[in-house]
Amino acid sequence: MNPEDFMRLALAEADLAPAHGDVPVGAVVVSADGQVLAQDHNRREERGDPTAHAELLAIREATRRLSGWRLEGATVYVTLEPCAMCAGALVNARIARLVFGAADPKAGAVVSLFEIGRDPRLNHRFQIEAGLMAEEGGRRLSRFFAELRRQRA
Repeated sequence: MNPEDFMRLALAEADLAPAHGDVPVGAVVVSADGQVLAQDHNRREERGDPTAHAELLAIREATRRLSGWRLEGATVYVTLEPCAMCAGALVNARIARLVFGAADPKAGAVVSLFEIGRDPRLNHRFQIEAGLMAEEGGRRLSRFFAELRRQRA
């Protein structure tokens, strides 16, 4: 599989989130040898848990599957730029690379507001590739929030 294939898996996960009222964000964790270790989508509303972001859920499952907290060599694909909480989790999980789709100018913490994955003060840094299939992820977000505004009007 190639990066676009992994991002398509993340987009498919994002498509599941609105069914339970969650923002359509999906994430996939891929091992250094190209195996999908875990994938999930936002579940904050579903679980009533502010930490149930796609990235955290996928990281938790990947580390459970590997029986250890280090995801060295792994790549995380996510449809939206991670927030500070998720970017911090990526540092703590020791991922090698992050590939994300749409930038998040309001809460993004790897290129938009902060550069957590590149900060030399931290004990781990990771490669960042921005913009992969950003339009596809962005369209899902736009549709979701337009529908939410319509329902509240």
